[in-house]
Amino acid sequence: MTTSSTVPSEDPDARRIADAVSESELERLRALAVDVALEAGALARDRRLHGVEVADTKSSPVDVVTEVDREVEAVVRARLAAARPDDGFFGEESSPTESAGDFTWIVDPIDGTVNYLYGIPAYAVSIALVAGDPASDAYATLVGVVVNPALGECFTAVRGGGAELGGAPLACSTQTDLSLALVGTGFGYEADRRGRQAVAWAALAPRVRDLRRMGAAALDLCNVAAGRYDLYYEAGTNAWDHAAGALIAREAGARVTGGEGLRESRRLVIAGPEVLVEAFERIAPAEVALELG
Repeated sequence: MTTSSTVPSEDPDARRIADAVSESELERLRALAVDVALEAGALARDRRLHGVEVADTKSSPVDVVTEVDREVEAVVRARLAAARPDDGFFGEESSPTESAGDFTWIVDPIDGTVNYLYGIPAYAVSIALVAGDPASDAYATLVGVVVNPALGECFTAVRGGGAELGGAPLACSTQTDLSLALVGTGFGYEADRRGRQAVAWAALAPRVRDLRRMGAAALDLCNVAAGRYDLYYEAGTNAWDHAAGALIAREAGARVTGGEGLRESRRLVIAGPEVLVEAFERIAPAEVALELG
């Protein structure tokens, strides 16, 4: 089980606030996040049965958003606001609301939207509760919930309380040999960036067991927590991509670097057993640095 002291990049003030929350309150907050995520996931799954279409694009023509992304985020936002009106909200598809207190919800309504669009069963609702300000990357995570509606999986974690899948405890891989590690990663939406990531991919491929690219960062981090990946890395993720999943991986025993405390443009998230993370950091910087531009 991990503690806040293993997250050196956390904002110190946010850490103090997060560490002061009682275990019983953390469990109550987890229950709320689970209820909301399951409701949102059911909505996304049901809408997918009737087909979905692209509603808009963001950073590039292939960085898409559907009407269901927006609908799901609106439902999550309304449910959380009704339960905890003083909390802030920081979601991928709508404008943020500043907290009237210490806490903010970070939400990705559908992580893996392209998978969702194509009917690939690797998408998720991701909800995290943090102390501090996610807009400035100055926060500490209290609760993380990631629901994959297509597979009926619900990953959860509370700060200092371990991680679970469907109520069963999770533990990350115990692999210590990077050459035998199954490594997950993610690619960006801009064509030139994907080219740089492909260079890094090619350089890493001979040094590990194999590479996987699922297309949903929250689920990638949960795969680390469940021991389905030995290691995961991705450059340039946003808070809504990794806040919940990083806590889940960390509480399952993984070391997670590069989440809280680093600006998006320079962030490299790495998650896995400490020995593997250290080995990856030794061999990968030259190639992976290309991804950060």
